[in-house]
Amino acid sequence: MNNLGNLTFFCGKMGAGKSTQAKLIAKQTHGVLISEDEWLSAHFPEQIKSFDDYIHYANLIKPFVKTHVQRMLATGSHVVMDFPANTVKQRAWLHSLSDEINGQHKVIYLDVSNATCLAQIAKRRISEPERSHFDTEAMFHHVTQYFEPPKENEGLNIVLNKNAQ
Repeated sequence: MNNLGNLTFFCGKMGAGKSTQAKLIAKQTHGVLISEDEWLSAHFPEQIKSFDDYIHYANLIKPFVKTHVQRMLATGSHVVMDFPANTVKQRAWLHSLSDEINGQHKVIYLDVSNATCLAQIAKRRISEPERSHFDTEAMFHHVTQYFEPPKENEGLNIVLNKNAQ
């Protein structure tokens, strides 16, 4: 009998609603929500000024996050990761968190149009002004060039959501 918890993570363009969905699913499942933004701001306040800075610091926290998540999954806790799973490499890392301990996972793919993402980013600039220097149309287009929709051959349990907000 497998008493491990389940891991949920999200794929979707910037502004697709990944954080909103992560909070909702964590609440619905009584899961532990782990937010990359929270970890980065707690460990590296004021140090992330560019996309390259984000990549650097996001990679620094991964070993600690991995150990933390695997320990929670081993106790039977449901873990909801508010970390981007927008490239094959990001998804492989997130999948490894459960796969290495023979746990279960699902990736929720928020398939949202660019126009909807940009509209949601504009709203977020107002509701979260501290993010306004990153939440721009230029940053959306920069980040979106790296976006890779999940594919069946990645070995993931993919749940498609075309109605995310």
